[in-house]
Amino acid sequence: MAAILVEGVSKRFKKVLLRTGYTTVKTSLTHLFASRAAPPEYVEALRDVSLCVPRGATLGIVGRNGSGKSTLVRIIAGIYRPDAGRVITEGRVSALIELGAGFHPEFTGRENVYINGIILGLSRKEIRRRFDEIVQFAGLEAFIDSPVRTYSSGMYMRLGFSVAVHVDPDILLVDEVLAVGDEPFVRKCLDKMTEFKRRGKTIVMAGHDLPLMERWCDAALFLSGGRVAAHGLAPDVVAAYRGAMAPARVPSE
Repeated sequence: MAAILVEGVSKRFKKVLLRTGYTTVKTSLTHLFASRAAPPEYVEALRDVSLCVPRGATLGIVGRNGSGKSTLVRIIAGIYRPDAGRVITEGRVSALIELGAGFHPEFTGRENVYINGIILGLSRKEIRRRFDEIVQFAGLEAFIDSPVRTYSSGMYMRLGFSVAVHVDPDILLVDEVLAVGDEPFVRKCLDKMTEFKRRGKTIVMAGHDLPLMERWCDAALFLSGGRVAAHGLAPDVVAAYRGAMAPARVPSE
């Protein structure tokens, strides 16, 4: 049974051009009205992407920067709405997509745990029951009552990941953020996700750690220019991506 079904999904974004060097009000107004008259330009982030992730499977998404990996993860998470196609997910979805996403910088770590837990569908009673475990897993006991604006990027990641996994989701989405963690905590995260796999949870992770994708994911998706370039067993897809990334050989004289 499918945990995630993506059918013919396309997404584009309006291109924003920043112009500088305006020296007078007249030139600024001239450029303003000219830009309004010109038709908008768009960047195609995803083009007719389809895939099915079975319940309990782990999918890795690979591709160059700008290939559409993060856009696809955000659409699955429900953060973006596709311009065409549809996405169906079964069960509670928890996403760790970018550092500090969903955190209010002026609130403490404690307050942000409650806010994020409620957003992800937990009651206050459930958050209180899991709170100590969340903080202990993140290793932030000494900082949990400090504003998160004082946190380092690693501390952001640790708290965000801990909240994401302790809401007990059916589907966990992870987009590259593990790259900022120190080795012991990343190992801790992978141990937690391995536990998720044993419990039949569905995991989607996007990133550039190809050895991790090969040994840890059941399947992989290779995006290029917003399109599906390869989809299948993780070692095969990673090999296809490596081949596409390899520099062209210069013929010897």
